[in-house]
Amino acid sequence: MSNHPKQFPEGMIPLGKNSFNFRCHSEVACFKKCCRRLELFIYPFDVIKLKNHLRITSAEFLNLYAGLVPGRTNPHFPSVVLRMRNNKEYTCPFLIESGCSVYENRPSACRTYPLERAVDRGTSSDRPDEYYFMTHHDYCLGHKEPHEMTVDAWLRDQNILPYNMMDDLWAEMDTLFLSNPWQGEGEAGPLQRLAFMACYNIDDFRDYVRLNNIFRQFKLSKSQVRALDTDDEALLRFAYKWLQFTLAQRPTLTPRRRK
Repeated sequence: MSNHPKQFPEGMIPLGKNSFNFRCHSEVACFKKCCRRLELFIYPFDVIKLKNHLRITSAEFLNLYAGLVPGRTNPHFPSVVLRMRNNKEYTCPFLIESGCSVYENRPSACRTYPLERAVDRGTSSDRPDEYYFMTHHDYCLGHKEPHEMTVDAWLRDQNILPYNMMDDLWAEMDTLFLSNPWQGEGEAGPLQRLAFMACYNIDDFRDYVRLNNIFRQFKLSKSQVRALDTDDEALLRFAYKWLQFTLAQRPTLTPRRRK
């Protein structure tokens, strides 16, 4: 941990090892109220988990359930949000009478609630510092439930750690895109569209790497290639490395020597 005191927005106090009370279930009076009128940002790993849950392609998921908005903190790359239903209450498209129809594979933002995560990458350690804060909404009665948890217990209980790991990799990509590596080609130019496909449309990216023999251009074992050919998460990790290699000439992959 950094020896320097952290400055947080007023009213936001890191939980640290302190416990908190929270539980959401169908008997809470506010059940499902949080699943409407959302500006819910979804990340590449969220798309993979959701489209596989729905048994559709990533392109179909983006067309049916996603919208593009200007980057929240990045003017050079769009953000992806979950498209609400066009009904009176603008409910989440996955909300049904009994609750969340994709609960096992819900996005990281839903999974983390009622906590909010902040990451400090400005430290000298290999692993960035992370902090968790309690989020409060007046309508949410889950905070009044006598169910005590710690941050660590909540992360395990909600299976958040794999999402955090993939979201941290995505944050590295977002930082790269913030440097505007496609400067000069204009908005939604060929490089930016390629980067978007590699990050958010994993099925089309798999077709792209097959068509262009991308795997053969780098030193990869047969087992790695087999995994990349079938495992969406493994391919997304490769996509991030390939984009860093291609857009910023970073040594994230080892090219094969040309004969």
